[in-house]
Amino acid sequence: MPELPEVEAVRRSLDAVLTNARIADVDIRRPDLRAPFPRRFRSRLTGQTVRSLTRRAKYLLASLSSGETLVMHLGMSGSFRIESRGAAEPGRADDASEPDRHDHVVFHLSSGAIVTFNDPRRFGVMMLLTRDQLARHPVLSRLGPEPLSPDFDGAALARATRGKKTALKAALLDQRIVAGIGNIYACEALHVAALSPFRQASTIATPAGAPRAAAERLAAAIKGVLLRAIDRTSAPRYRSTRFRVYDREGEACPRSGCRGIIRRRSQAGRSTFFCPVCQL
Repeated sequence: MPELPEVEAVRRSLDAVLTNARIADVDIRRPDLRAPFPRRFRSRLTGQTVRSLTRRAKYLLASLSSGETLVMHLGMSGSFRIESRGAAEPGRADDASEPDRHDHVVFHLSSGAIVTFNDPRRFGVMMLLTRDQLARHPVLSRLGPEPLSPDFDGAALARATRGKKTALKAALLDQRIVAGIGNIYACEALHVAALSPFRQASTIATPAGAPRAAAERLAAAIKGVLLRAIDRTSAPRYRSTRFRVYDREGEACPRSGCRGIIRRRSQAGRSTFFCPVCQL
């Protein structure tokens, strides 16, 4: 599943063509994705101008001139393709090519650009929400701070984990504590911060909730890992690169001076990769 850096890279790519563009038409090629499309989906979008495109956790939010917000989630396999009439993006088929059978939603913009949502597994989501619905949404309204925002730091992380008896990695995956962190980057950040994914989450904070070295270190590691991943995935010639620990079971720990070997253990149904020597 795409994680925060991949979703942010998608947002940056779409922002160039969607923001301030008017939606001329929408081609909906099936009745649903993970859930049915909103009622009158096409008519509520057609003629609207996209005022801004932001990201909240792993959701993309397109603010429309109507006052509604188009909320999109990539799910497990969703992706967007950007084309223009007569000239597609490098490496993409042009608009005259045969449509893919997994192209489920096609946005035609007044600029001539065409934005296609492709989702083989159909776990993606598209919702149209009013301001009140957005404020009351059962998932979006309960999200914790964005990890790259000024609101997220060691003090915020210490407060959020105070009294938490769950494992530290599980706490990072709790979207109410910090929004948008997935399995891969939780493993990576914990290794950078030299913290065990299995230690009790409350141990990184003092009883009063004030920040301590471990919370400050982990907050900084989360920001650094995500920023580097965003830069990498946003690069024009992006190629998937190997991670520090994720999917590297049996290899030497990359930390200088450490002689540990990366291990894999199942944790809450997910693979956790860690170094048993330097992550304490």
